[in-house]
Amino acid sequence: MKAPALVRRAAALGIRLAGALSFLPPLLTRLVIGYAFYQAGQGKLADPGRTAEFFAGLGIPFPAANAAFVSRLEFYGGLLLVAGLLTRLTAVFLGSTMAVALMTADKPDFLGALAGNGELTDVDPVVFGLFLLWLIVVGPGLVSLDALLRRWLQPEGAPAAPEGAV
Repeated sequence: MKAPALVRRAAALGIRLAGALSFLPPLLTRLVIGYAFYQAGQGKLADPGRTAEFFAGLGIPFPAANAAFVSRLEFYGGLLLVAGLLTRLTAVFLGSTMAVALMTADKPDFLGALAGNGELTDVDPVVFGLFLLWLIVVGPGLVSLDALLRRWLQPEGAPAAPEGAV
């Protein structure tokens, strides 16, 4: 038995609307996560000595060099995510900082959440890492410099990429 015509039309409209708005999730994710990384990097750059001291206290080797690297990675990586440029590569690098954070600064909270003494979603690097993983898999979306570059670099006569592919 087929669904009534009104239900089929409503479903088709809902699917078209969802398709038309499909650019929003990757855009909003990039903007929010990118801005958060930008702010974190800006804070670390504002006081490099404190950041290096914090890293040293966590047992991170070469704390001054790692602090300088991570500060810039977060600062510029955040800007790249906001712009949607080199999104997947940037998300991989920023994801690696979240893995290090889970093994060092957030290790007690992470292990506690795994043991049932807290919520896993309360551990920021887990949440940020999942969003970064999603951006790696899904890509930056249609409203991004990556999408613009892809269209610009696409050879003439080549079939267009599927809707939403970047």
